[in-house]
Amino acid sequence: MNIKELNPDSSLQAAFGARLRGVRVARGWKQEELGERMGYSSTHISAVETGRKVPTLRFSRSLDAALGGGDAFERLSLEIRHGALLEGFPEYVGYEGRAVELRLFEIGIIPGLLQTPEYAKVLADSAVKRGSITPEFAAERVAFLAERQEALVRPQPPMVFVVMDESCIRRPIGGPEIMGAQLERLVAFATQPNTVLQIAPFEIGERRPFDLPVNLLTLADRAVVAYTESQAQGHLDRETASVLPMLTAYHQLQAEALSQAASVAMINEVRKGTP
Repeated sequence: MNIKELNPDSSLQAAFGARLRGVRVARGWKQEELGERMGYSSTHISAVETGRKVPTLRFSRSLDAALGGGDAFERLSLEIRHGALLEGFPEYVGYEGRAVELRLFEIGIIPGLLQTPEYAKVLADSAVKRGSITPEFAAERVAFLAERQEALVRPQPPMVFVVMDESCIRRPIGGPEIMGAQLERLVAFATQPNTVLQIAPFEIGERRPFDLPVNLLTLADRAVVAYTESQAQGHLDRETASVLPMLTAYHQLQAEALSQAASVAMINEVRKGTP
């Protein structure tokens, strides 16, 4: 059998494939054996090893699990796919997929984990038109968002608390049809047993404690990780001294925001102006 030689230094994707092949061979596993352990075909394993297929987040996590712990391949996958994203975000996503509680606050746009594919595509395409990302990266961004959403659908899903500034539902994105479907998805999200959705209305004014989007993750060991973004920079924070005050501020925000029932009523009012 002809074995394709890889140059691990040519790209991160080639490095992933070479590392995968090296680990597999060292354990004496054939591609079929590894595929059975991961739930993938030997053809898929071969395509990743030879750099013909980009390893997805799900594939990388399955690989780490098959190898018996650690997240080395997951982290390498994130570097491959999202090295151009804001600093701290790839590491944040690694925590997000394992969190037991998520607390999200967003201003201006619907939080990514609640976006419909059409809404997400409009935002990505707009970034392409501005010249800030390439069309290829835009498609990758939308696909990766779908993977993040899918990672939260598991036998024991995390609790997800979402507070959105009223601007998120008032700002039209993509036209009435896309916005209408997005608002409908928010209403459906609020009916799930592991979710809480609240709107922070404009009238709370200065009582809104955050001026930027904030994500707070509670992990299985009850540690809390915070991620915040500006237009040009992302920041992941794991220091208790700075994260706990943000958690307190989030609780204060929830107290000021509308109840879930009142929030859904406001969303439905906005929906009346959409198909």
